[in-house]
Amino acid sequence: MKRSLGRISLVLVALLLVAVLPARAEAPAGQVTWGVSVSLPPAWFDPADATGILIPFMVYYALHDALVKPLPGNPMAPCLAESWSVSPDGLVYEFVLRRGVKFHNGDPVTADDVKFSFERYRGASAKILKDKVRQVQVVDPHRVRFQLKEPWPDFLTFYATPATGAAWIVPRRYVEKVGDEGFKKAPVGAGPYRFVSFAPGVELIVEANEQYWRKIPSVKRLVLKAVSDEVTRATMLKRGEIDVGYTFRGAVAEDVRRTAGLTLKPVRFYGEQWLLFTEQWDPKSPWADRRVRLAVNHAIDRQAINESLTLGFSRMTGSIIPRDFEFSWAAPPYPYDAAKARQLLAEAGYPRGLEAELWTDTGFAEQTEAIANYLAAVGIRTRMRVLERAAYFNQLREKKLRPLVYVASAAYGNAATRIDSFVSAGGLYAYGSYPDIEGLIQEQATERDRKRREGTLHRIQQMMHERAMFAPIWDIASLVGYGPRVAEPGLGLMGSYLWSGPYEEVRLKATMSGRRP
Repeated sequence: MKRSLGRISLVLVALLLVAVLPARAEAPAGQVTWGVSVSLPPAWFDPADATGILIPFMVYYALHDALVKPLPGNPMAPCLAESWSVSPDGLVYEFVLRRGVKFHNGDPVTADDVKFSFERYRGASAKILKDKVRQVQVVDPHRVRFQLKEPWPDFLTFYATPATGAAWIVPRRYVEKVGDEGFKKAPVGAGPYRFVSFAPGVELIVEANEQYWRKIPSVKRLVLKAVSDEVTRATMLKRGEIDVGYTFRGAVAEDVRRTAGLTLKPVRFYGEQWLLFTEQWDPKSPWADRRVRLAVNHAIDRQAINESLTLGFSRMTGSIIPRDFEFSWAAPPYPYDAAKARQLLAEAGYPRGLEAELWTDTGFAEQTEAIANYLAAVGIRTRMRVLERAAYFNQLREKKLRPLVYVASAAYGNAATRIDSFVSAGGLYAYGSYPDIEGLIQEQATERDRKRREGTLHRIQQMMHERAMFAPIWDIASLVGYGPRVAEPGLGLMGSYLWSGPYEEVRLKATMSGRRP
């Protein structure tokens, strides 16, 4: 009897333990395949090479993790750093790292990796970050301290958002062992998915990291497949060969929207696009004349392009700086007025118009062609040059594209970060600068009084608009389609983020979470 009671007691204790212990999350299952509109270069595996454009973050959010990054409900969420603090004088930022986090190869994430990743960073805004930070100190394995040369109110905006890739951490020992090129061939990160295989320019396959600190991903395997032609992407989506298709436009987008079982979702993001006048600082170029640049702005019927290509979901804008950015100034859009455009050209000495090359990349070809047609209607005859995306960005950074370039950025940040990349002297994509604007840029960078700083940044943006430094086109909405297997595509979860994310939130429907047919 005693032995029987003892066995019963053990069973009851076991049942109670099962009742109070948290249920383990289900192991990931199934596969989700994305059809992306751009080729996939190995440079996107390394956050040190962040371009200031949001596209590579579709890879970073899978393979890597940052001290701080946008997550649902928080544009600056604690990640590898569980907390941080700022000294009263604004000179010291100290980050406390989350304990127990490991890279995919088993190495622990330490403060030394944070210091190494920052010092190794060479991407967008690297110069301003290195110029402003005096030193990075490893306090202990789980605490790292950034000491600035002077108070810089934008440190976290530049460092801890996708304005740059500087806060995304890579494993020091592994990188030093394999070198930069070896790292691009077999990247190791601390993100929710680990690298499996890569066909350059074609396909990336990753598998769930079941030790990811935030949560176990729901989907076992993710595939990013480059499919440049949108008709092909739509066909693959209908056939179930891909589950999510990025970037549909016009008649193809309308077809996706009308197809039973498919969902078309407009995604809002910091999607400003514009024409860049790269020769406006050359006195011998016709583009140095403000009237010529202004003629371009009045020649384009932006709303007609919106209705045709993005089904009316995009918003018109008069600036390269998103209206939702901190310190943005509401620049009035230039109205469509073809007659005024012709008049401005005649006043500038070009009554018969002029010729120019207009550069773009494969992802922007449709809107660029529409713009070229509007320019031709007022006498600006352009030869459109289309480059593959990697070549396009390389030549844009090397200042080789002239005199007109179609440019886009969906990078996070504020007005100052966007100005740093495209307006300030030495900016990654700036072909020149104006001394008075440059003086104001330097002035606002160290201004700690918010109202005065806002006034200075507004004045910079007003001057950009008055001088017609750019031809803003629109704040574009991305039209994304997904199929019936997908319960949660991860679109729009992180506010103004262009891609699916975070990937650990993506889910398949319960009855379709097994192997793909």
